[in-house]
Amino acid sequence: ETVVSAQELWFKYDKDLPDVVKGLSLELHKGEFFALLGGNGTGKTTSMKLLAGLKRAYRGELTITGSVGMLPQNPQALFIKSTVREDLLEILPKAERKSDRLAQVVSLCKLAELLDRHPYDLSGGEQQRIALARAILKNAPILILDEATAYADPENEYQMQLALQELIKNKTVLIIAHRLITIKNANKIEVINEGKIEAEGTHDELLQKSKTYSAMWDAYTLSSDWQISKKKEVAQA
Repeated sequence: ETVVSAQELWFKYDKDLPDVVKGLSLELHKGEFFALLGGNGTGKTTSMKLLAGLKRAYRGELTITGSVGMLPQNPQALFIKSTVREDLLEILPKAERKSDRLAQVVSLCKLAELLDRHPYDLSGGEQQRIALARAILKNAPILILDEATAYADPENEYQMQLALQELIKNKTVLIIAHRLITIKNANKIEVINEGKIEAEGTHDELLQKSKTYSAMWDAYTLSSDWQISKKKEVAQA
């Protein structure tokens, strides 16, 4: 079952500027895990905003079946209330505000010590945890995640990964990530280049048929090996 269908989407931020997204076409199927991958400036985040309905293409057709929850890389624009507690309560239906639902999500995302603070006074990693809690509370069937743990330190990232596993259960998920290990097991990976889909397939398929993906994977694994070796050298010193 197709829940998001994008057909030839074109987008530019101003009529006098060049196109950022050029004929984007893809389909997201219910219950599957998709990934959108590309280098800096290739149109990933703008494509995400189009697919979430936050931006409107000047050409093409977008069909979304069901509500969409989004976890952006910079979540500040999501916050609407003066404290973390009030912001999260705003997401819940009134009938659920006296239930245990909020307490469960606060515990899952490790937010108990932040509830009375203003979201804008928190670190980037803390703001991402709040945005993650918002997404869990919204419980939308379609999720779009843009580098969801970008600002997290190692301890927070571990907690966020646990919460993310809870968030994506039985959901259709599209993730934009720079760390390729997080998308290796996606049902389908869409490689975007210069605002359009250059190749699509599984990790193994793209290693064989996409020079862009293969080069990015090689660069990623070399970087990971270097970091591990460097840590070992420090430990032995």
